[in-house]
Amino acid sequence: MSRIGKIPVKIPQGVKVAISADTITVEGPKGKLTQQYHPVVTFETKGDQIVVGRKNDEKQTRAFHGLYRNLLNNMVIGVSTGFTKSLIITGVGFRAEVEGNILAMNLGYSNDVFVAIPKDLTVTADANGKVTITGADKQRVGEFAAQIRKLRLPEPYKGKGIRYEDETIRRKVGKSGVK
Repeated sequence: MSRIGKIPVKIPQGVKVAISADTITVEGPKGKLTQQYHPVVTFETKGDQIVVGRKNDEKQTRAFHGLYRNLLNNMVIGVSTGFTKSLIITGVGFRAEVEGNILAMNLGYSNDVFVAIPKDLTVTADANGKVTITGADKQRVGEFAAQIRKLRLPEPYKGKGIRYEDETIRRKVGKSGVK
């Protein structure tokens, strides 16, 4: 039995889970998420929990067992509390501001960088260079944060660039420190 797959998913108050032939729909205060699943995985509701099972013991089926349990758990957490990623912009003159549904950033290039914010995500930027991305879908939040970070990766000498809040940059010594 899969160690992750056998853990039941707890459904909090105010969250509805609908399981059809090949899709799971989770609806809560933060939104509505749907996910298709492979038919070798089964979902059984027991009170306020959902137990994920499988129809056979093939290797691919065992992998699907843990995968769909975690996807369901992330959907339940997303529609009840949501997910957040924070980015720190470091550098002289580097800044970010939200203008409607556009994130405008000055990252040391000759022109400002403008990124369209997806409609299911919320982005806030403060004066200290912190950009916070919030949403119900964990994959969408992480993907958008990675796209923003890729615009100016942190460099190891001065630490300039965009990094995750919990990320540490391994600093290198420059030429003058080699002696």
